[in-house]
Amino acid sequence: MKATKPANILIVDDDRGHLISLRTVIRSWGYRVATAEDGLEAVAAVKESQVELILMDVRMTTMSGIEALERIKIYNPSIPIIIMTAYSSVASAVEALKGGAYDYLIKPFDFDVLKLSIERACEHAGLKVENEDLRARLQEDFDRPDIIGKSASMKALMDMLAMVAPSEATVMITGESGTGKELIAKSLHYNSARKAHPLVTVNCAALTESLLESELFGHEKGAFTGADRRREGRFMLADGGTIFLDEVGETSSRMQAKLLRVLQEKEIQRVGSEAVLQVDVRVVAATNRDLEEDVQAGRFREDLFYRLNVMHLTIPPLRDRQEDIPLLAQHFLETYARRNRKTVKGFAPLAMSMLLKYEWPGNVRELENAIERAVILLSGEHITEKQLPLRIVRQHPDHATAADTGMPATDGTRTLEDIEKEAIEATLAATDGNKSETARRLGISRKTLHNKLKAYGVG
Repeated sequence: MKATKPANILIVDDDRGHLISLRTVIRSWGYRVATAEDGLEAVAAVKESQVELILMDVRMTTMSGIEALERIKIYNPSIPIIIMTAYSSVASAVEALKGGAYDYLIKPFDFDVLKLSIERACEHAGLKVENEDLRARLQEDFDRPDIIGKSASMKALMDMLAMVAPSEATVMITGESGTGKELIAKSLHYNSARKAHPLVTVNCAALTESLLESELFGHEKGAFTGADRRREGRFMLADGGTIFLDEVGETSSRMQAKLLRVLQEKEIQRVGSEAVLQVDVRVVAATNRDLEEDVQAGRFREDLFYRLNVMHLTIPPLRDRQEDIPLLAQHFLETYARRNRKTVKGFAPLAMSMLLKYEWPGNVRELENAIERAVILLSGEHITEKQLPLRIVRQHPDHATAADTGMPATDGTRTLEDIEKEAIEATLAATDGNKSETARRLGISRKTLHNKLKAYGVG
């Protein structure tokens, strides 16, 4: 596919005859062409003018194509570079691909192949720019209250969330217990066109089948013992908005059939009624089960699975995003300090080290509970290991008996300095390198922090 706007192509080759020939052919295809006769000149051209694609030879006298590629990628990694090479330099071309080249062509090459490679490179570059612009706009407009994390896995989740939220698609959220599936569901709703209408949550695992049916679809007066009046169900209450079906994997086969009908026909029936009611509801479901495995085992309807799984968001467990622990811990610390009217400055280095080393089987929910408990027990200004739950203290490699003795127990493999250095580095990362904030959270002066950073060789 040819670029809608002619690209600015830079041809780099110290063979002047080949250079002029390429320039003539590529210009005839409608592109704007500039030339350079060595790698050093190419690097300068990229810095001084708008270059959208580079066609570059490997072997040149002043600076090789490989070295020029490396320098250009440092300056502007988004420019696609097609490497030209002779058969004897294929190894160099492979090296170039590893260094970030878009493609390589072997001389003498077929001009149809060259044209196709240029068109694909231009299309790739255009799509990349469009996607970056779209992502920036989505993130700028996206409201993400209380979703905290800067790890690669959380950034990927947030990118997907920002794209999915404005749509009408049914969404399946998966993740271990305590990872924050309801928080993601709230973000989906409040960043959609339905945000002015209700978000209704139902825990499917907390109710028996009969109670769940009544809860979801409502019931008529006299439909069963105790039904002394008509009651609207959660689907009708969510009309125009979103319904969040938490732990949907725990529903019975009969309830799964009823949910399938709602998704297919957009209609419900109250228990004890023949009347069919239309509903306009976006469904977001969540589970900590492997529903694909349940489908194979016959425990979950395959047709319902595919209806619910139009878009799939997976929340990573906390143990797989350790760099988010200091951010989350600080957030919960500030939240519960305000709630309990306490002044808490931060975490002692050893306490932060323990939080980082713990496996967190209960994920973010367990971390939140641990920090709430620590704030309530705290009488000073910094959370120490003494306020942390015993299970967290005992899992730390240097403090297997600290909670019993009040003294650190070390196996000799790590020192307290190692632990302190680790905690300082983690807090620096959590504050994006802000040393004043790092010192505040660790309860030390900025001068003391500077001395420790110097002593530990931390930048």
